Amino acid sequence: MQVRKERSSYLSWYFDIPPITRTYFTLSLLLTLLTTLDLLSPFSLYYNLTLILPPHNQYHRLLTSFCYFGTANLDFAFHMYFLVRYARMLEEGEFSRDRASFLLLLITSATLILLTAQALNLTFLGSSLTFCTLYVWGRRNSDVEMQMFGVLNFRAPYLPLVMLGFSLVLGNSATVDLLGIAAGHVFYFGRYVYPRVAEIRGWKRKDIMQPPDILRWICGDLVQGND
Repeated sequence: MQVRKERSSYLSWYFDIPPITRTYFTLSLLLTLLTTLDLLSPFSLYYNLTLILPPHNQYHRLLTSFCYFGTANLDFAFHMYFLVRYARMLEEGEFSRDRASFLLLLITSATLILLTAQALNLTFLGSSLTFCTLYVWGRRNSDVEMQMFGVLNFRAPYLPLVMLGFSLVLGNSATVDLLGIAAGHVFYFGRYVYPRVAEIRGWKRKDIMQPPDILRWICGDLVQGND
């Protein structure tokens, strides 16, 4: 009976995760499981522009390079926790009524990361995208007081820097995480800062980070008759 209750609790927690975050989380878990069981090689997942372009046409790497976080260890658990926690809070909070904008955040940030990754010789990019969500959540919740390990107190905007330090302790490269912070800042600036500047200066194009209708349709947010 106790086992059934625990299983039901895990399933309830899983299905309570909003759909976009849940899909990303599921793909990441699935890839880790398949590679752990030696049913899939990490060498078929990493970002490599040469293999993506013709004649190889391995387009799946554009996705899998963001969804593979390595073997099931402490570092993997660290990334899964923060991926689910802060992506979920963004999707349920800031973008609860506009999931298309949350999807745009992921797509825009992933695109910026991909454009830079080849020059920096980066292969697995999931950590970068996780730090994007940390950055945007922190900037949109600037008054939230946080605590790490019961001793370190800071405000939410400093969360990415604190996590960067923790990631370095785990032996990860700062380049990957800093790239995610930079991509998150580009989205934040385009979504929240630029419209205010454009309003003050009287520019015609004010909303440069509004999702296209196709993303609204995909997310079920498209309202018939609205522009």
